[in-house]
Amino acid sequence: MPTPSESVIQYHNRTKHQLNAYAKGPESLDWDDQPNPFRRFSGCETVKLPLPGAELSCAFADLDKPELIESQPLNLSNLGLLLELSFGLSAWKQFGPDRWALRCNPSSGNLHPTEAYLLCTDPDLMQPGVYHYVSHDHHLERRGRFTADTAAREVYIGLSSIHWREAWKYGERAFRYCQHDIGHALAAVSYAAACLGWSIELLGETADADIAAWLGLDRSDDFVATEHEAPDLFCRLHAAHAADGEFSTTHLPELAQSAEWFGKAERLSGRHFYRWPIIDEVSAQAIKPATVAERITLPSLDLPQPSHNLPASSLIRQRRSAQHFNGKSPDLPLADFHRMLAALLPNAKPPFSAWNWPAQVNMVLFVHRVDGLEPGLYLLPRTTNAAAELKPVCSADYVWQPVEAPFEFYRLTAGNVRQAAKTLSCHQPIASDSAFSLGMLARFADNVEAEAWRYRRLFWECGLLGQILYLEAEAAGVRGTGIGCFFDDAVHGVLGLKDNGWQSLYHFTIGEPLDDSRLQTFPAYAHLS
Repeated sequence: MPTPSESVIQYHNRTKHQLNAYAKGPESLDWDDQPNPFRRFSGCETVKLPLPGAELSCAFADLDKPELIESQPLNLSNLGLLLELSFGLSAWKQFGPDRWALRCNPSSGNLHPTEAYLLCTDPDLMQPGVYHYVSHDHHLERRGRFTADTAAREVYIGLSSIHWREAWKYGERAFRYCQHDIGHALAAVSYAAACLGWSIELLGETADADIAAWLGLDRSDDFVATEHEAPDLFCRLHAAHAADGEFSTTHLPELAQSAEWFGKAERLSGRHFYRWPIIDEVSAQAIKPATVAERITLPSLDLPQPSHNLPASSLIRQRRSAQHFNGKSPDLPLADFHRMLAALLPNAKPPFSAWNWPAQVNMVLFVHRVDGLEPGLYLLPRTTNAAAELKPVCSADYVWQPVEAPFEFYRLTAGNVRQAAKTLSCHQPIASDSAFSLGMLARFADNVEAEAWRYRRLFWECGLLGQILYLEAEAAGVRGTGIGCFFDDAVHGVLGLKDNGWQSLYHFTIGEPLDDSRLQTFPAYAHLS
């Protein structure tokens, strides 16, 4: 019988795309039975939130110094704004008869497996209980009402995943993408909180079973069996910059046990023609137990001003995933490139202020068109010892030439790497027509063999870094997009890696977008007014 770590590694190897074969997925897509992108619970009281769309005064560059942003009052209006800027709609798109929503938090295939919950114990804000956020309607559904009392006055945000939503399109590899999306969502809520002068504290020690109990996710009769939600992360909201005194979650089990629960999840799909039992199996093997609380000290970092320093709330709402890039656009200015990479280094600004685990992911960059930088393959180490660890296990042909930059940065090899980037990213031109693309290289075997659940954490970190790149691209006047489809072992082969010590878990690309004039764009919440 394999151990949980062995099972997770087997899943990872099984779901790699290869140059001669893709990971197992549906042979065709049943578009008539595409999962509903909006989860709703029938039989729940709803709590209306003030109309979305309010703009905040802070600029995107202000988020570099979040301690200087004036804290807004914690009320229902601002709480609704936090949820909108994290998980709400950003626009509607239409092509012919097809119409779909975009959201502030990105998602693989725009399928949105991530669900967001509030757990509130502050009666001055709302009736204490558990609430589910419905982005389409911008309201809360009250899933649970606490009948026990507590002196604590707290607001928590919980995140979960509906694996079926991703698996409908991506098959066995979907579990990976769900974890990416959780990382994107955590970063999204961290950025949104900072816009309000608030912060998010990730309670990373919390066990999955506790999150499920506190949010009502373990109530199996309330969910369609194949559409259940897996608990992922649990965060505490600070409506001020400083952590406020002694704190404990010991009162939450009693509150959850005493709660009166309401509603049942509405079915997302009718047929479930394809089934992917491997996802349920790896999810069970990668369950997170309670762990020791970790808090890391992050350095401050002075970033150059972004070239497009828009109001942060506007920039968050305008974020899009580029579908095509202008392969003949001018070179990306070096200052913009440097700011993007510097923003990926662990530092005391959002979203790293909501991330309390040591960095495990480094960046391998395919540079195509950056002003003043020779095209080629580069490495951005994100920890002080990463380059020394990677150099002995990478290709002996690499030169490891230090590059002048405000951070540690190496050129591995010079030359045109556009075709390599395209081929490795499943032959997608978005990886070669951009200014640069990259792969996120994670310290893999040491983590997963130590604790199987860290597999998920590695993908969360990649998703968090992806969200940084999304917003930094917008602040540079360009656009980015995540790439989940790449040939895993071919990437490792190019780098000279020969085992599971390091694995590429996510790709990303940034450049000048080509907009499709056939698409119509409509306001996010016109249907509410």
